[in-house]
Amino acid sequence: MTVPEAPITIGVLALQGAFSEHIQLLRRAASSLQTPHKWSFIEVRTPAELAGCDGLILPGGESTTMSLVAARSGLLEPLREFVKVHRKPTFGTCAGLILLSESANRTKKGGQDLIGGLDVRVNRNHFGRQTESFQVNLHLPFLPNTATGTGPAPATGAGMPYRCVFIRAPVVEKILPHKQGEQDEEAAREATIVAPSKVPVDELAREELDAEVEVMATLSTKTPQVQGHAEHDHPGAEDIIAVRQGNVFGTSFHPELTEDARIHVWWLEEVLKAVQRREEFELAIRSA
Repeated sequence: MTVPEAPITIGVLALQGAFSEHIQLLRRAASSLQTPHKWSFIEVRTPAELAGCDGLILPGGESTTMSLVAARSGLLEPLREFVKVHRKPTFGTCAGLILLSESANRTKKGGQDLIGGLDVRVNRNHFGRQTESFQVNLHLPFLPNTATGTGPAPATGAGMPYRCVFIRAPVVEKILPHKQGEQDEEAAREATIVAPSKVPVDELAREELDAEVEVMATLSTKTPQVQGHAEHDHPGAEDIIAVRQGNVFGTSFHPELTEDARIHVWWLEEVLKAVQRREEFELAIRSA
């Protein structure tokens, strides 16, 4: 395949939160990738800047503030178009995960807007207040095995642990089914908000929408650091802390607050695959 001369552009929503930390890790991640592709990393504050992006990161911070500023700056609908209509690669951390969820509880009606894209309900501030923040080392089997991002992790997940930083973090409380009326059922729940529905732009985008939600990482409810702080209103012995559905990936924790670039390396590789799929899809349409 011919390598495009134009760089692949990754935007980081820069309305509030830890956006500069993400850009620093993206640069480190790109330098370790074994690919001839060029990369560009930009801060996104306007619809025009968003329109030039091939992928997007929504950082950790304050989800309510982000959504309010996005609405006031005319970015909210373009963000929904980016994520849910064009289904471009998007990665949200902590507050970003909340914004990318189709449903979020513990929220006042009208208190904030969601972008959506992940068929999940999140429980906001699941682990308590900021003073109850914590860190824990976890084995994440989807990651490369070394801090430099080279070499796959063993299938057992027994590779190098990843330091997960949780600050007023949400968890995925429920994976929502693809069914008629699910949005109405979620909206009827007390203190729960939902994202508006959007129609994918074409068949490739539809495939991303129809993908199943994958659980990428969990945290045991018996983890000592969370005992007495988390509210476990679900069955099972684990909290879901990372999920993926087609083009959208989200984590409860803050990868940007570590020096470990492996998640960003993995995600850039996923962006590259998505860009290539889009190029092949559009070439097939032109050739038909």
